[in-house]
Formats: sequence, structure tokens, C-alpha cells
Amino acid sequence: MREITIQQRARPMTLEELYQIGRAHRERVATFRAEIHVCGSGGCRSAGSEKLLDAFRAACEKKKIASDVRIITTGCMGLCGQGPLVRILPRETLYAGVTPEKAERIVSSHIIREKPFRSLLLDADHPFYASQTPIVLRHMGRLDPESIEDYIAHGGYEALAKAVTYSAPEHVILEIRNSGLRGRGGGGYPTGLKWDIVRRGTSKSKYVVCNADEGDPGAFMDRALLEGNPHAILEGMAIAGYAVGAQQGYIYTRGEYPLAVERMRHAIREAERLPVIGNRIFESGFSFQVDLRIGAGAFVSGEETALLRSIEGKRGQPQPRPPYPSASGLWGEPTLVNNTETLANVPPIVLNGARWFSGMGTERSRGTKVISLAGNLRNTGLIEVPMGTSLRSIIFDIGGGVRENRAFKAVQTGGPSGGCIPSQHLDAAVDFESLAQVGSMMGSGGMIVMDDTACMVDVAAYFMAFCRDESCGKCIPCRVGTVQLYRILDRIRRGGATLQDLDILEELAVMVKDTSLCGLGRSAPNPVISILHYFRREFEDHITGRRCPAGVCLMDNESETAATAPLPAGTSPQTEGSVHE
Repeated sequence: MREITIQQRARPMTLEELYQIGRAHRERVATFRAEIHVCGSGGCRSAGSEKLLDAFRAACEKKKIASDVRIITTGCMGLCGQGPLVRILPRETLYAGVTPEKAERIVSSHIIREKPFRSLLLDADHPFYASQTPIVLRHMGRLDPESIEDYIAHGGYEALAKAVTYSAPEHVILEIRNSGLRGRGGGGYPTGLKWDIVRRGTSKSKYVVCNADEGDPGAFMDRALLEGNPHAILEGMAIAGYAVGAQQGYIYTRGEYPLAVERMRHAIREAERLPVIGNRIFESGFSFQVDLRIGAGAFVSGEETALLRSIEGKRGQPQPRPPYPSASGLWGEPTLVNNTETLANVPPIVLNGARWFSGMGTERSRGTKVISLAGNLRNTGLIEVPMGTSLRSIIFDIGGGVRENRAFKAVQTGGPSGGCIPSQHLDAAVDFESLAQVGSMMGSGGMIVMDDTACMVDVAAYFMAFCRDESCGKCIPCRVGTVQLYRILDRIRRGGATLQDLDILEELAVMVKDTSLCGLGRSAPNPVISILHYFRREFEDHITGRRCPAGVCLMDNESETAATAPLPAGTSPQTEGSVHE
């Protein structure tokens, strides 16, 4: 961990001092002959990027240019499936699949001879990046996540300074409302409206909570943001706190994200030492503190009422609503709960204005969406596209299409809460309304692409096993219903079911969806319902023909698949979001 260079200050930071820090850091960086940025996010780290830092430093020492080259670790650079990734400035060049053995050759060719090392070079117009519109990801892979000076040099904390210095809280909320920003955690609730409700609460104690408890299989958006640009989250939370009248914030994430936790803690310490978080921020009357809370990894704790109970030190179980957290949340006080990506959108909206943000996306789904693109694709990783971009464009243009020229079969959106969308709906737009119309949902933004080797009965069983294991057990429909749904799916996949079981499966799925207490139970049947709708023939083949068309299911195998079974066949999730590093 890099040592904190900012000295503890006894008085608040001023806006002019913030600008001075940014200018000084940019001037210092400009003295370097070159910069080498090594991706330090989960996927590239698992591919060995940590060793690259030492290899590049050794190569620069050997060539006697160590003092002229700045070498840093950055956040995710996007194309996770081809990591480790390395970016070299000032002539911005991206290299993929870099190994320590290639580091010296890249230094010799690119920096000393000023000629790109072509064997690992990614084209400047690579289709993975060409169609993206980075807002939340605009600084990802371009700054040191452990340096507050780097964040400030990229315009960091200017939005917070602008808000607390020049704008009334009501004006900040109006800007967010006019932008059309909706919650990026899956529900799509208008962000400005939620802020306004909390603002109108009469209690003196209010809270802001960042929900970074990401648990969907194949999803890694929140983790990448916490690892790659933690100060953007802090700045968004502070602006939200100013707008709603809260002085305390909490970031809730899972212990399975050790790197994210480490970098977030470091960022909080740096922000407090400057200080841009703390008392009388930018010499205003506004004070705001942020603490980190770490959960044990329960999927149900992503539901906001369960998350708040966990922060309070209680068991993370959902509570009936109303009252909603905006009226009675942490310790019974008004509480604003926003997703990580939602909060990361706030600083650029405050800086650039509502009209700028609302000019992207669709009429009812404004702005962009960060998506973790996983499965059997040529290009997998983290992307950001305008709302309304078609599934076809994401999968075949950005994702490069299905690997090995296999046929596309389905894409799972929204994780265990979403549905599987077949090829006839590839032109559906990725926005809140369009995905719902084809039987799925936005969710937090995970996408898993499946080819023609995937068995959809097996896929349904996998997601139902996940929901069964993650149920908190508080309500009977979810606790019992998910178990029974899984058992029926397992019988079908083993060739021991009847057509009557199929009828019971449909009836039970609707019952669980309609009667469960929280979002986990109400959405658990969604994959089953959508797969039955689009791929019913595969279920009938398993039942009446006693065969699996994809050749995945083993008929007459009486042993149930373990709860820890890998992702279904046909997904091939070779990305950082498919496993916990």
C-alpha cells in the first residue's frame, strides 16, 4: 500500500487549494518521459499483473530510465478476458496479455525506440471500446486508485466543492431529478425523488448508505468501481449527504472483496486527512463522515432493509415495507440507500448539468449503464454504454460475438433476479422498460451469454439452486418454494419428471413470485418463468423424450447437483466476475 502523502490539516480545504493540488500533481506527472499503467483490478491480478509492476520497474532500471518513467497500478481497463492489460502514455497505447517476460521488450521498443511492440498491441479502434460512452468509467484504468492527488488532478472533488459552495441542497436535488438518473441497483427508482423524500424528513439524524453488496453470479461492476476509483464513490456520497441533510455515510460491501475493502479504507483515510471529508467541508457549514461496513457475503443483504439491519449489527433479514428506509431506515431515522454506480454518476451530473446527462439514453431511461459482460464471448469484461443500446450491439459488436463461431442461444440479464432472452429478441434495447417487456430486467447490470451447447433446464436449475441457498428463510414461500422448485428442475434434468411436474413448476413459480416477502423471493422464479416461456421444448424433450438436446444432463443420475456447482455449460465465464478472487 502506497504511503499517504497528504499531511493532516487543522482547517478545512478551500476550493483554490484543491485546484492547486490538482495543478501541482499534473505538473509533476508532466515531467515524466512516459507513464506505464498496469491494470490492478481483480481479473488482471488473477492473470499475474502484480508481477508486471516489478518487471517494468526492473526493465526501466536496467535501461537507466527509472527516474523518467512513472509506473502505477490502476483500476479495471475493461477488456478483462485479454488481461493483463497495460496502457502507456503519452502516446496512448494499450497492450493485452502482457507477461513479465515481455516487459523489457515493451520498454525497449515503445519507450526507448518510440515504436509500439506490435505483437501485443490492441488496435486504437478496437470494437470493444469503440461503441462505449464512459461516464462512471471515465477515469477507470487512468489513475492510481491509491492516490487522492491523482483523482483531484482528474477533476476530483470539484463537484462536491461546487455543490456545497455555490448551490443550495434543494438545487442539487433538482439537478439530479432533472437529469433523469434512476437507481442502477436494479429497481430503477428515480434518484432525485428518493433524495427529495429523505430531504423532507424532519429528523435531525439522517444517513446515506452506499449499497455495494454485489452478489449476482457474473457481476463485478461494484467491485471494479470500489477497486478502481474509490474517491468517486466518496464524492458522490458526500454530495448526496449535503443534498438530503445527512452527516454520516456508510459503505456496505462484502468481505469477499478484500482488494476493494483495502482501497476503500485507504481512500477514506486520504479524504479525511486532506480533508475533503469531515468537518466544515470546503469552509461550508456542512460536515460529513464515512465509515465502511463489511458483510459476510449473504446475497439477501443486498436487499435494502436486510442491509440496514446488518449495518446495525443484526441478522441481515428483510423487513416488510412500508415504512421505507427513506422514512425509517438506520436506527429508525430517514436513510438514503443508493447503489454504487448510482452514486458514481452524481459528480459528473453536478459538474456538467442535468441537460448533458439527460441527452444520453432513452426517454425514460437516461444516461448510461455499466455492464459486466461475461460468458462465451470473444470479448468479455466491463463496459459502459448509453441506455437503449441493443443486446445485439453489446453482444456482437462490443463482445465480438460467440467464441468458436458457435450459435448464440440466450443471454441472462439481471442475474438470479432476471431472465434468459433468446435470439429473437436480440434487438431489444437495454433499458428498464424494454428488458421487462421481454421477460427479464436490468438488475445491477450483469450479462451472461450462452451458446448452443447450454442446456436451459440446467441453467434454470443452477439459478434456482443459488436462490435456494441464499434465501434467509424468513418467509415460507421463499424458504420452501425455492427448494421445491429446484427439486422439480432436478427431476426434469435427470429424466425422472412427468408433464404434471411441468404444470406444478409453472404454478409454483407464480406463487413464490407473488407471495414472497422481499425482492429475492419475488424475483427467484424469474429465470424459470422466462426459460419456460422461450425454451419449453427443451423441458418437454427431457420429460417425454428422456434426452438432453445439449448433451449436458445425465439421465437417471439420482444424485442431486451440489449447491456449489459451477456455472452451466455453454457459458464459459472466463472473466473476473465469474469467480471470487
